[in-house]
Amino acid sequence: MANKKEFSWYAIQTYTGQETKVVQYIQEFIDSGDLDGMIIRVLSPTQEVVQLRGGKKVRTTRKFFPSYVLIEMNLSREAMHFVQSVNGVTGFVGGGNPQPLREEEVNRILGQTEKSARKQVSEVPFEIGDAVKIKEGPFKDFDGTVDEIHPEKGKVKVMVSVFGRSTPVEVDFVHVNPLT
Repeated sequence: MANKKEFSWYAIQTYTGQETKVVQYIQEFIDSGDLDGMIIRVLSPTQEVVQLRGGKKVRTTRKFFPSYVLIEMNLSREAMHFVQSVNGVTGFVGGGNPQPLREEEVNRILGQTEKSARKQVSEVPFEIGDAVKIKEGPFKDFDGTVDEIHPEKGKVKVMVSVFGRSTPVEVDFVHVNPLT
């Protein structure tokens, strides 16, 4: 078994939508010990996102790097052959001469994955300056303009006209519809 210093992170490319299957397949081999310590970790970095669909909040998982999987391994001929033979893998980034990812890149990616596990991200269905209609609450049926967006809170500040004056109103994403 190789010593720890020989292990580096590499990126492998997969067919679209095959990332999870590739990770599961390689992880099974890691868990069974069949890889003799050549590969120690494999992952497809994801984050949980809250989207608005039909006026309801829906939690989904989004991949940071669609069609890519990260793998921590000892870059031996045997390990490369195993990875390239996995169903759904198209090859290493870098082709026949893959270069390890820089340590700061890996730390950033792994840090984002850990942060997203602690905090969900809301997908914002509009931008600052968009015209919107408030559909619930005390300002129901008021039209306004998006002034600020707070995805971490799932809220938006809308400027509405009340008695001829522009007034800021903070509203949940689900209580606002874009005007078309």
